[in-house]
Amino acid sequence: MRVVIAEDSAVVRAGLIEILLDRGHVVPAAVGDGDALIEAVAQHHPDVAIIDVRMPPTHTAEGLRAAVALRRTHPHLPLLVFSQHIETRHVEELLAGPDSGGVAGVGYLLKDRVADVEEFLDALDRVVAGGTALDPEVIAQVLGASRRSRQLETLTGREREVLAQMAEGRSNTAIAEALVISERAVEKHVSNIFSKLNLPPSQIDHRRVLAVLQYLSG
Repeated sequence: MRVVIAEDSAVVRAGLIEILLDRGHVVPAAVGDGDALIEAVAQHHPDVAIIDVRMPPTHTAEGLRAAVALRRTHPHLPLLVFSQHIETRHVEELLAGPDSGGVAGVGYLLKDRVADVEEFLDALDRVVAGGTALDPEVIAQVLGASRRSRQLETLTGREREVLAQMAEGRSNTAIAEALVISERAVEKHVSNIFSKLNLPPSQIDHRRVLAVLQYLSG
């Protein structure tokens, strides 16, 4: 796997590089700001980009803005935001992707809530595979910033719990274990979610990802 890193902390950047190289991955570029990230992606064509939120020059949301820009110019590039901060202003745009659809996986993890290296690498693999890896706190803040979708209001409390678990990238089996219900019950809830969110079966779109995006943007 070829990974480009955008992280302004030299210590964190070096740590990420060491972790990835130790697992046999390639890091063709590790940069410290958003502009350099965009240039690195254009030059090296990575399989995924790991991006911090706050980078020079203002240390506000440069990394996230660069990620949104990459979502438009490189819609098939998986992106994993890895930060100490939650920036809700651009998260919905990042998760929604371009109007053309067909976007790749996306994740948003908080550094101080990732328990160990294996958890981080597992999330990275899910994003590269086209799925999502979203910290529950990110989900909560995005939902608090935007509650507009009438379709989401039709979901039961349990269906919202299942959808929140889906947003974390969990399988039906893992959801069943987390919520202490049967896997068949999870399948029924997922089917109801797809129906209520008007997501019919499709060979083109990944319904789980689309449901999560609607959940987060609603």
